[in-house]
Amino acid sequence: MKKLILMLMLCAPMALFAQKFGHLDSQALLQSLPEATEAQKKLEEKGKQLEKQLTDMQSELQRKAEEYDKTKSTMNATKQAETEKALQDMYAKIQQTAQDNQRTFNEEQQKVLGPVLDKVRNAIEAVAKAGNYVYIMEKGAGQPLYINEALSKDITAEVKAQFAKMK
Repeated sequence: MKKLILMLMLCAPMALFAQKFGHLDSQALLQSLPEATEAQKKLEEKGKQLEKQLTDMQSELQRKAEEYDKTKSTMNATKQAETEKALQDMYAKIQQTAQDNQRTFNEEQQKVLGPVLDKVRNAIEAVAKAGNYVYIMEKGAGQPLYINEALSKDITAEVKAQFAKMK
């Protein structure tokens, strides 16, 4: 009898502190959401637009540099210096434009994807609270080294359903 009571006392805390774990594949989740794919298309268009602007500037610099190389021998020293300075200024402008374009793209990404990601986080949080999960882990993107599927539930479908309710 003492052994039974002792065993119950040892096992009771483990039962009281049983923890639920969940996991999801956020990449698969985002790819399945129309809002996210629409946002991704907008970002791709913006990226192509910014890339074209930069490519056009680089082509112009290349054209002017080739023109300078052809006419360099006929120019006087002052004209050569002016042309070289203009080419250097164009190069600096291209570098600045590349930095500005990256900043613009990052801001656009925040603006377009931010609300979608906030909704996904809210859906994950709602599912986690409703299911009394202690942790929700990322299954994709190489995050966890191992997930025991018997002890951790894949909640990707539940999060999709919760996200659909939030619209």
